[in-house]
Amino acid sequence: MTTASPAKKKVVVTRTGIVESDKREKSRKVVVPNDTTHPKYGKIVRKRTVIHIHDEKNESRTGDLVEITPCRPISKTKRWKLVRVVVKGAQLKFEAVEAPKTDESATAATPAVKSVSKAPAKKK
Repeated sequence: MTTASPAKKKVVVTRTGIVESDKREKSRKVVVPNDTTHPKYGKIVRKRTVIHIHDEKNESRTGDLVEITPCRPISKTKRWKLVRVVVKGAQLKFEAVEAPKTDESATAATPAVKSVSKAPAKKK
């Protein structure tokens, strides 16, 4: 008795992220944000995943919003490929990436502490 199984459809997984670096030929570094809630405290925790992608035609540039999909391993780190450039020069910034800005007057009032280690004097 052979039962015919229904044809399984392949699920296409795509992610959207911003190109962080385009310094390499046919390779890009894409940052994919991930906002999750903390399981115990309920606070929203912002995380990011850095993915190396393959861009065959060098279409994307730094700051572009791109859509990517997984593929066969192309190199040691590249497991994703570029599907399309969604927005050119999006220049979107994630708050988890940016460093907090400090007020210059607050830093001027607080002196910088330097740790200096002194070697003990040699006895003769």
